[in-house]
Amino acid sequence: MDATNINNRVEINWDFPQPFTLQRIPNHQDIDGLNHTNNAVYVQWCEMIGWAHSEFLGLSLTDYKRLDRAMAIRQAEYDYLLPSTLGEKLILATWLTDSDEKLSMQRRFQLVRESDHAVIFRARWNLVCIEISSGKARRMPPEFSQKDVPALTVATIAT
Repeated sequence: MDATNINNRVEINWDFPQPFTLQRIPNHQDIDGLNHTNNAVYVQWCEMIGWAHSEFLGLSLTDYKRLDRAMAIRQAEYDYLLPSTLGEKLILATWLTDSDEKLSMQRRFQLVRESDHAVIFRARWNLVCIEISSGKARRMPPEFSQKDVPALTVATIAT
């Protein structure tokens, strides 16, 4: 199934307000030998929704290349809480939750099973702005502050 933004269709107790969401449904290629969605698939979904959210905010891969800047993962944490299985409707959410507005930013993720709202997975990326051509850390260009910083969510994670 294609991913679609479903922010206004489902009432879920999200970790942070106003998530950017996509629906995911594990298919046969996503399932591992234990008949669960493979952990690596969740990581791929995080990358997918991160790009989709960035484009939604107005920064595409083309923009990153033009600016010779991008936000790269410096550290990633993944918490696999419950399994998901073939055909289950899941909702993946993301937020930008912190930024020093110069060099670093944080992105959070939450994956919820649609049927019972159980949290399947949480993740956090600590990002650093890099110059694409050199791979070196560089200050964020004004476009990043103009597009990403207004989208920052400041809230305490639910326990």
